[in-house]
This record gives sequence, structure tokens and C-alpha cells, in this order.
Amino acid sequence: MTDPDDKARLDALSARIDAVKEEHAPKPRTPDHHSQAQLAWRMVIELVAGLGIGFGMGYGLDAVFGTSPWLMIIFIFLGFAAGVKTMMRSAEEVQSKRMAELAEENDHPQR
Repeated sequence: MTDPDDKARLDALSARIDAVKEEHAPKPRTPDHHSQAQLAWRMVIELVAGLGIGFGMGYGLDAVFGTSPWLMIIFIFLGFAAGVKTMMRSAEEVQSKRMAELAEENDHPQR
């Protein structure tokens, strides 16, 4: 038979092992809210929105000032530039989140 003292030590050791296992257990993967397809659609929509807004502003100003099609052409290029800038900002945001995730994984390597 085992001593009560041995039983208590085994229980304490078992509790410590369980705590370490829980600490190093792999985390369940949560669904990624920014999958590659969603990111691609977001970027396409940002670009098309920039082009659409630029076209609308240029067309409206051309109608007011009678400068057809010059302001429309200028504002289409400005809208394109704004859309590309917004796309780049979105890409940087996603990249910085991914780098933070990788840094966190490297700080806590799995065994």
C-alpha cells in the first residue's frame, strides 16, 4: 500500500503536469475573417469604387462646366489612384496582422 504522503505528492505532480499540458496545448484554429477570397473581393471593390466615384465627379463637373470629357478623364485617373492607395493600405493592414500572428507563434513555439 502507498503512504498518504506519496498519494498527495503524486496528486500534486499530476496537477502540475496537467497545468503544463494545458499551457502548451495547441490552440484551436478560429475561422479566418479575412480569407484570401474575401481580401481579393475587398480590394476589387475598393478599386472599382474609386473609379466609379472619380467617373461620377468628372462627369458631373463636365456637365456643369461644359468641358467634356477632360474633367472626367482627369477624375477617373484620380479615382484610380485613390483606389490603388486604398488597396495598398488594406494589404498593409492584412500583412501587419499576419506578421503579428507569426511573431506570436514564434514567441510560443509548440513542442
